[in-house]
Amino acid sequence: MLPKIARIAWLYDFYGKLLTSKQKEIVELYCHHDLSLGEIAEEYGTSRQAVYDVLKRAGRTLEELESKLGLLNKFLTQRKDIETVLNLLAKYRASGEMCYLTEAEEYLKKLLN
Repeated sequence: MLPKIARIAWLYDFYGKLLTSKQKEIVELYCHHDLSLGEIAEEYGTSRQAVYDVLKRAGRTLEELESKLGLLNKFLTQRKDIETVLNLLAKYRASGEMCYLTEAEEYLKKLLN
C-alpha cells in the first residue's frame, strides 16, 4: 500500500485535470513541492484549516474517481507484472531454464488483456 501523500500524488497524476484550479494548485504545492499547510496558507493569505479542507475535498474527489475508473490500480498492477517479467527473464538468463520464459510469456499475455 502506498503512503497517503504518495497515493494522492499518484491519483493527482491520473485525475488531476478533473479537479478545480484551486484544488490543483494546492495539491501540487503540497504533494509535488512539499510545502506545509502553513506555507500554502501564507501564500494564499488564508488559514491552515482552509488549505486542509481543500486538500481533503480534493483527496475525496480523487479517491472517488479511482473507485469508479481504477486507473491507478491497473497501472500499479501492470507495473508489478512487468517487474515480475523482468525478474523471470533474469532468472532465465542465469539458468537457461525454459520454465522462466514460459512464465514470463504468461505474464505478458495477461498484460495484453
